[in-house]
Amino acid sequence: MEGIINVLKPPGMTSHDVISFLRRTLSIRKIGHSGTLDPQAAGVLPVCVGDATRLADYLGNGRKSYLCEMTLGIATDTEDAWGAAVCVKPVPALSKAEIESAALNFVGQITQQVPAYSAIKVQGQPLYKAARRGEETAAIFRNVHIYELKILKIRDEKIQFWVECGKGTYVRTLCRDLGTALGTVAHMSFLLRTSVGAFQLEQACTLEEITEKRGGLLQPKELAVQAMAQIILTEEQEKQIQHGQSIQISAPSALLDEEIACLNIQGKLIAIGNWMPAAAAEQGYSLIKPRKVFKS
Repeated sequence: MEGIINVLKPPGMTSHDVISFLRRTLSIRKIGHSGTLDPQAAGVLPVCVGDATRLADYLGNGRKSYLCEMTLGIATDTEDAWGAAVCVKPVPALSKAEIESAALNFVGQITQQVPAYSAIKVQGQPLYKAARRGEETAAIFRNVHIYELKILKIRDEKIQFWVECGKGTYVRTLCRDLGTALGTVAHMSFLLRTSVGAFQLEQACTLEEITEKRGGLLQPKELAVQAMAQIILTEEQEKQIQHGQSIQISAPSALLDEEIACLNIQGKLIAIGNWMPAAAAEQGYSLIKPRKVFKS
């Protein structure tokens, strides 16, 4: 059994809970998700099965989109509705135009402070464990990318928005920072992940559907590399790369991404390769060295 299942994660389950459920249901051990979704959140959770687990990182590196509701006037220690309130501030009168203007400042590359209640590890320990013990840890900052941020609805102290973002973005931290930009405090009160790369909410399967259809919901592993640069191998190149040999391609390395998905003429993923700058590049070709090789 090999492929990717587009799981509709229900609220109240951790991503690990979903994996444990699928291991029991499908009677297979080799399963992994492509990126944690908060326990209280729902939505798309692509799960890799069999040899496709080797592609989980590529899925996690892709764009993701969310439907989110933030609540103004109350900040919590976890930055979402399930934490303890730590600050209450008045909410100024805000027009939709003012909120949209503030939101625009968060589009593009931004810097976020990783929340204290997160799974990021410091010296081998998740931050949330230290936070639960009341220990202070040094602030961690990282750059993330917001591709699009749309304000959808405003009702009293609640703002509903849709966001498309890159790897490592904390939507609850986006809520906190947007609240500060609006002259108050805020927390995330609802989150639904609507897409991960090629996997959309409309096609996501409930755990009940997976139980009923079992392996019938598997999608091809090639979807995990859909956004990567790709080349089609000749039969001879396919044989070479499956034996761990580098292959020569007639394109200068400067035109290639760092990683390349190598497919056969039937469109099946054969390998993930890295281009190798070589002296031969001056003659107009480059070498691709296989990094991960898959059975055809």
